[in-house]
Amino acid sequence: MSFLIGPYRFKNALVLAPMAGVTDQPFRQLCRSLGAGMTVSEMVSSRPDLRDSRKTRLRTNHQGEPEPIIVQIAGGIPLMMAEAARYNVDRGAQIIDVNMGCPVKKVCKVEAGSALLRDTRLVRNILESVVNAVDVPVTLKIRTGWSKQTRNGLEIARIAEDCGIQALTIHGRTREDRFRGSAEYDTIRQVRQHIKIPLIANGDIDCEEKAKMVMDFTAADAIMIGRIARQRPWIFQQIEHYFSTGLKKEEPGVEQKQAWLQSHLNNLYAFYGEVQGVKIARKHINWQLGNYQNYQSVKAVLMQATCAKTQLNIIDEYFEKTILKMLAKAS
Repeated sequence: MSFLIGPYRFKNALVLAPMAGVTDQPFRQLCRSLGAGMTVSEMVSSRPDLRDSRKTRLRTNHQGEPEPIIVQIAGGIPLMMAEAARYNVDRGAQIIDVNMGCPVKKVCKVEAGSALLRDTRLVRNILESVVNAVDVPVTLKIRTGWSKQTRNGLEIARIAEDCGIQALTIHGRTREDRFRGSAEYDTIRQVRQHIKIPLIANGDIDCEEKAKMVMDFTAADAIMIGRIARQRPWIFQQIEHYFSTGLKKEEPGVEQKQAWLQSHLNNLYAFYGEVQGVKIARKHINWQLGNYQNYQSVKAVLMQATCAKTQLNIIDEYFEKTILKMLAKAS
């Protein structure tokens, strides 16, 4: 099951959600290798004074990634957003994604992210400015509205299609919800019935059955996987297998998970440099190993490790003990 955005066909309908502080180049590459058909950069500010910062340079580094290169931009000033779109296209972006979905306070307080959903006139001005500024497809990510009382996802979707947006992602929560409670899909289903552009459904998709239910209920063209991918990046290949066969794929073995984690950590060290890479690796280790038996026994020493070799050695030793215990139980 593939889908199109402009001239680009993706190998399947599974999208890795852009998550600040998570979906950097090494993580995007990991998820691509494990079945994600489409990945998007971390959110990049439209402010020109931040373009030369190390953080922005790393966030817009797509070296070695498969096409199309998708860069998500954020901001609340139409002219600045248009300039940011042109800037990133000039540096290789092949699709520009506009962020109107981020619920984080520091983003919303500067009238960006999901705060923009309160002002439909500004939404239109931003989208028209960005679409007219570049010759590549422009996509949009939103929530269902600012609050339950002002849920205006359908109105925003119609504006987006009218402005020339070529695909729309909807997270099934309002900004007020943040990540609390459960995502709702009724709004996404309603939007699907009223727009013709590709639609991507997002929110609380954490297993094969949920992915199938959301696709069927909303009639979306694709689904976007977010937080669960931090813990189980192999979820993409599991969902893809389920979609194609109707059967659940066997959970990867411990040795395979160890190999994926070690490869990812080595990519982090190479991408950021050892000092920063070791620090960033800690959260990925916690996400992937946090639910393992006896992980707490090694967590403290892992979090204190300051060099790559030590970090990897501790993980090796932990996995060896885990595997031995599993083998002993099996016998």
